[in-house]
Amino acid sequence: MPKLKTKQGVAKRFRVTKSGKIKHKKSNLRHILTTKGPKRKRHLRGMGQVAAADEKRIQLFLPYGHRG
Repeated sequence: MPKLKTKQGVAKRFRVTKSGKIKHKKSNLRHILTTKGPKRKRHLRGMGQVAAADEKRIQLFLPYGHRG
């Protein structure tokens, strides 16, 4: 059976933790930042966790669990 290809768009947007959970960058922190408050911007920093409902779908695109 041939190797499975990883969806590169998904590999760039998500990371898999050692425990197998999937993290993502939070949205709404790219532009028009003057209208957003400091608390809101502070909470958008760092990584968020993917919802359990979406995790299975993302795992199909990351067959070898990219941790890069």
